[in-house]
Amino acid sequence: MTVPPHFFYPLVSVLTEISAMTTSNYLLTLFYDAACPVCSLEMDKLRARDHDGRLVFVDIAAPGFDPTPYGVTLASMTAEIHAQRPDGSLIRGVEVLRLAYAAVGLGWVLRPTGWALLRPLSDAAYRVFARYRRPISHAAAPLIDALRACRARRSAQRMRDCAAGACAMPDQPRERS
Repeated sequence: MTVPPHFFYPLVSVLTEISAMTTSNYLLTLFYDAACPVCSLEMDKLRARDHDGRLVFVDIAAPGFDPTPYGVTLASMTAEIHAQRPDGSLIRGVEVLRLAYAAVGLGWVLRPTGWALLRPLSDAAYRVFARYRRPISHAAAPLIDALRACRARRSAQRMRDCAAGACAMPDQPRERS
């Protein structure tokens, strides 16, 4: 069986994007719905890992948010995650998440979703999630609350450790006394 040359193009494209992000001060502006608990939790995770300031977070549910300058409707932005690249172009869906994860050093997590065989499946799965994210968020509320509480406890512990003189850099393991 011969693999067509275009089979590898999406992978090369994603790797090129990731390479460009790591060699520059890349800024990806993420437009997300903070009123969606699952979406908000995901953005909190990305924000916490964005040590180099490569991501900008914009809450489309905030009062006064206007999507007009971006050439899309609020309904479109609400239907699926959008992002603006440094060149001003807009992207949406799983591609946004791939680039955001890559910007914070987790590109390997979503890299398979960009492979030619998996891309249509991951895009379809995301569209289903995006369509039902509010009921999913409602059903997952206890889990989301538990995750947030766990993160808050870990953050409080890091602050106590730091106050006790055992601070660690974000990418380095914490030393215990």
